Amino acid sequence: MKIAVLPGDGIGTEIVAEAVRVLDVLDLQFEMESALVGGAAYEAHGHPLPDATLKLAKEADAVLFGAVGDWKYDKLDRPLRPEQAILGLRKNLGLFANFRPAICYEQLVGASSLKPELIAGLDILIIRELTGDIYFGQPRGKRVATDGHFPGAEEAFDTMRYSKPEIERIARVAFEAARKRSKRVTSVDKANVLETFQFWKDVVTEVHKDYPDVELDHMYVDNAAMQLVKAPKKFDVVVTGNMFGDILSDEAAMLTGSIGMLPSASLNSNKQGLYEPSHGSAPDIAGQGVANPLATILSAAMMLRFSLDQAEAADRIESAVKSVLASGLRTADIWSEGTTKVGTREMGDAVVAAITKKTITG
Repeated sequence: MKIAVLPGDGIGTEIVAEAVRVLDVLDLQFEMESALVGGAAYEAHGHPLPDATLKLAKEADAVLFGAVGDWKYDKLDRPLRPEQAILGLRKNLGLFANFRPAICYEQLVGASSLKPELIAGLDILIIRELTGDIYFGQPRGKRVATDGHFPGAEEAFDTMRYSKPEIERIARVAFEAARKRSKRVTSVDKANVLETFQFWKDVVTEVHKDYPDVELDHMYVDNAAMQLVKAPKKFDVVVTGNMFGDILSDEAAMLTGSIGMLPSASLNSNKQGLYEPSHGSAPDIAGQGVANPLATILSAAMMLRFSLDQAEAADRIESAVKSVLASGLRTADIWSEGTTKVGTREMGDAVVAAITKKTITG
């Protein structure tokens, strides 16, 4: 089993280091190789996704990714910005299905900004189509307008588009995932305004005929955003396009108390995947040792489960995280009165200790 380790920028190096430590104590036969990506790669090689890094990612069974980006790179030409690395990996590896679970752990109910009764027991899986939509649609760019409200003015444009096979495959991923959960799928669209998402709705409805045991409902994205904070537990599996999924998954993250708790998996049709926390590089706290590594550690658990066929090892990590939270340890983002505030390294130490203890006593 070969894992490409790409820490990236900001807190990426700190949180990935803790996930690697957790993997190291599982006594599994991994080959882990690290490479630069994002701003760090730009500084060293003049590009956020060097050929050597891409080659390593393609050859690996899975990619453990930290985070990329820093404000100092915002003035670079867009193709050279750190964020282009993650888009390039998604495109080159064919990572079309993004899994973002939003689980509210019992011990963190009080960390959410919502009332406890709204989020206690929350367990949502958002499945985001990852390689299409407005993020990748062509044509895109800038031009002088020839029509519209201001002919002759400079304008920018992007193209939202989806093909039928793209929608079919992500719909099947959602229905298959729902079969392992509560057999309910909510497809989120904007069919009342956008032709692209009327087409999305039609195709998802057609695919649903092959899954009569799964309940399907459709919801406009603006209503979905409202319902996520009004009645989040009404959702089970949510499937949607790239842009809507980007926004809704971050909203769902905050239901759990902190985006620092949310793992993420991006898979292709061969189970090869890229695993990363849902949060960003947070350059404002980089190097301070205060970042929450649990999202990255839980992403490593998803990697074991989905790409490396090591479900038992994934269970061990997830159980260890629950044990650590039950002990009252918290990083700053999830800290509350009556709990113990710890740093990045200390949280990693605690997860490693919980896994090691289970191995000894089990």
